[in-house]
Amino acid sequence: AILVIGNEILSGKVVDTNAAFLAKELRALGVTLQRILVIPDELDVIAAAVRAYRPVFDILFTSGGVGPTHDDITIAGVALGLGRQVIRHPLLEEKIRAYSGDKINEARLKMAEIPEGAELVFEGSMSFPILLVETIYILPGIPELFREKFLAMKGRFAVDPYFMRVIYTRAIESSIARYLNATLEAFPLLQLGSYPKLSDPEYSVRVTLESKDLNYVNRAFDHLVAQFPPETIVRTE
Repeated sequence: AILVIGNEILSGKVVDTNAAFLAKELRALGVTLQRILVIPDELDVIAAAVRAYRPVFDILFTSGGVGPTHDDITIAGVALGLGRQVIRHPLLEEKIRAYSGDKINEARLKMAEIPEGAELVFEGSMSFPILLVETIYILPGIPELFREKFLAMKGRFAVDPYFMRVIYTRAIESSIARYLNATLEAFPLLQLGSYPKLSDPEYSVRVTLESKDLNYVNRAFDHLVAQFPPETIVRTE
C-alpha cells in the first residue's frame, strides 16, 4: 500500500505523480499494489493510517512530509502510529552538519529525526538514506528524489513477474462484454481489464489480460481472440 501525505495534494496545488510512478514500477516487479491512500499533514491522521495499514499489508510506502518545515510530520506520525519515540540519529546529524557547515539550524537538523529503531537503507550511490521502520519505507515527496530513491532499491522487491497480453479493438465495450465474461468463466484466475478510448482513430477499447502464469495468460488470450470478429481487432501485443 502507499500513503501519500500532503495537504498540497488534497487541495489540488500539486498533482501527485509519485503514486502513479510507484504503481507502475511495482507492477513491473511483480508486486501487487492494493491501496493508495491520500491523507493530510495531520499527526493523528498519519498515525491512524499507519495503525490501520501496517498489519494488513506486507509493505507500506509513504510519500511526502519528511523535509525541514512545520508541515513535515510524517516521521512523527509514523512513530506515533507504531508507538515509538522520535529520536535524532547520530549518523544523519553528522551528515547534515557536515553538509550545512555554518548554515546549520534546527530546521535542517529536523531531517536527522527518525522513528526509534528505524533502519537506514543505503542503496547504490545515494548519500542520504531511505528510512525503513518495521515494514514501512519512508520516502520523500519531491518526485525527483522519490524516483531516485525507489529506483536505487527496487531490486529488493522483485518477485515473480506479471505477464500481460493486450487486444486493441474497434468494437465498443458493450459489444464485447459477453466475450470478456465468457473468458473469465473459463479462466477465473485471470486479471482482465477493459479500457475504452474515446475519439481515438485507431481503436475503441484496449483489453488487457494478466497473470503470473505465462501459459495461463496465453491460453486465455487465445480463447478471447477467437471470440472477436476478426475485422474488429486492430492489433495485439
